[in-house]
Amino acid sequence: MVDNYDISGENKLIVFRLANEEYAIDVAQVRSIERMQPITRVPRTPPFVKGVINLRGVVTPIIDLRRRFNMEEIEYTNNTRIIIVVVDEMEVGLIVDAANDVIDLPADHIEPPPEVVGGEVADYLRGVVQLENRLLILLNLDCVLARDEFQPTKTIEATS
Repeated sequence: MVDNYDISGENKLIVFRLANEEYAIDVAQVRSIERMQPITRVPRTPPFVKGVINLRGVVTPIIDLRRRFNMEEIEYTNNTRIIIVVVDEMEVGLIVDAANDVIDLPADHIEPPPEVVGGEVADYLRGVVQLENRLLILLNLDCVLARDEFQPTKTIEATS
């Protein structure tokens, strides 16, 4: 078993693209997928925090996953999406290059991340999935959205 995935049945995953790679997250953590929209910058936040949006009355921080993973930034296109996820009761938007599809995946297709992947990157991975000619990288959103790294934002919120 790889972390919280159901080993007895199917897992439903949202597949999205960053650069030339496909990533996946558990659909249970996804609240919605939105088109790009204006983002209000917030001072003194980590560089990967692009700002906040007001989505149906909820102010939601937005993270650019390319910046989070130290990838080259690109201009947003019509395919760019914001995936709204919930982790530890915290709602966050993730900017991705494109949201491709939703798949049902038997748990026995999920493999642990390779041991050669180390350091901070390994913490972000929950596993890998081989599907015919596709390789999906399962993200560990708990690590990607570690609350400690949002501390400057909390400080600003606490003083305002």
